Amino acid sequence: MSETLTIALAAMSGDLGAKTAVEAAVSFTKKYPDVRIILVGDDSVMPEMSGHDRIVVQHASEIVTMDDALSQALRNKKDSSMRVAINQVHEGKADACVSCGNTGALMAIARFVLKTLPGIDRPAIITAIPNINGHVQMLDLGANVDCSADNLYQFAIMGAALAAVVDNIDTPRVGLLNIGSEDIKGNELVKEAGKLLEASDLNYIGFVEGNEIYMGDVDVVVADGFVGNVALKTSEGVAKLIKSYLKQEFTRSPLSKVMGLVASPVLKKLATRIDPDRYNGASLLGLKGIVIKSHGNAGVVALENALAIARLEAKENLISLINTYIETKLIQSSA
Repeated sequence: MSETLTIALAAMSGDLGAKTAVEAAVSFTKKYPDVRIILVGDDSVMPEMSGHDRIVVQHASEIVTMDDALSQALRNKKDSSMRVAINQVHEGKADACVSCGNTGALMAIARFVLKTLPGIDRPAIITAIPNINGHVQMLDLGANVDCSADNLYQFAIMGAALAAVVDNIDTPRVGLLNIGSEDIKGNELVKEAGKLLEASDLNYIGFVEGNEIYMGDVDVVVADGFVGNVALKTSEGVAKLIKSYLKQEFTRSPLSKVMGLVASPVLKKLATRIDPDRYNGASLLGLKGIVIKSHGNAGVVALENALAIARLEAKENLISLINTYIETKLIQSSA
């Protein structure tokens, strides 16, 4: 890989439009001199980028909307900013791709264009969720509602590889999300996946319950896409609930307002720690290329965080490490 990393940014697919993508690209390249960004979108609405020698515009005439059916996005919008950005990775012109667009369409197009890694049946979505010690990586978050035990096993391998790269953990602790920690708990899918993980070379710590996601005793939590997505959305809802309750209590009376002023430094730090923008950027694991999904309504700061994840995964050659994990922990363990 060249010393300069190139990230293709689909500039048209976010809720806030190309302006936010341009601002994020300019800010990010100022912070990271080793990054070059390809802004993919309609060049007629893009500003002149001649003053930024590490940002180029790649024209794309179409946009995949949030309402587009997967077939429409995949077959009829081959010149969408999303498709063209992924093509940059496929053609070796970019080391990673970032998009704020339709998650289902992004996964479908990325899987069609880039294909899956050998030994991986299905790609999975992974992101960091805050806990008391920082964060935990969790997958799958919605790409695969119905899974087999082998799928969960593969997710665990890919999640461990990502945690090793992104969080710099030599032997990430992997847990399987379940309704209890005892071997007799859970459905047959989870029990069978647990047996596969117990026999693997992963640092598997067993079943973990929902509350343990936040306790800091596990580095990677594995679940099927249905359960994982519910857990993610529940976490986001609880964070908003806490913010709402705190605001209500500190504005309830003149005395509580004074107390709120006194506590404002602590409250600001709390808000920062649970701010979704800090954790923006979910990786689509299992593909022959790095693809990062950003929130559709991501602002400049949030989009920069997604770009930072893309940069780190490309710089540390995540795809190569996942391949190594597959060869040493999947093939040998299942042989």
